[in-house]
Amino acid sequence: MAKLIKSVATLSATIGALMFSSISAADMQPQLERALVKTCEAAMSDKPIKLKVAMDDYDLNERDVALGVMCNNVDIITFAEQHGAYQTAQRLQNSIGNVNIIDVAALSKVNVNF
Repeated sequence: MAKLIKSVATLSATIGALMFSSISAADMQPQLERALVKTCEAAMSDKPIKLKVAMDDYDLNERDVALGVMCNNVDIITFAEQHGAYQTAQRLQNSIGNVNIIDVAALSKVNVNF
């Protein structure tokens, strides 16, 4: 009997937690979807200022958008390029930065005299 009461209590606590988490997720999802749609549309517009305004409206970081947002199952930079929005694609690409790999051993010369 005690085992049954313990099982029912655990089940009701689990159901309550699931209901609470689904309610909070449902509240967040429409705003997130609006933010992503607006950002993708701004990237497609080829107007960098429109992209900046869209990101500022939802407090999004340009680097995070460039590295993490997907529009129609492609990354946002490729999405912008596919729609001819080369200015916004370039702005997003520049926000990522660049990495140079330099072979230090090949550049440095050591002179040895005997």
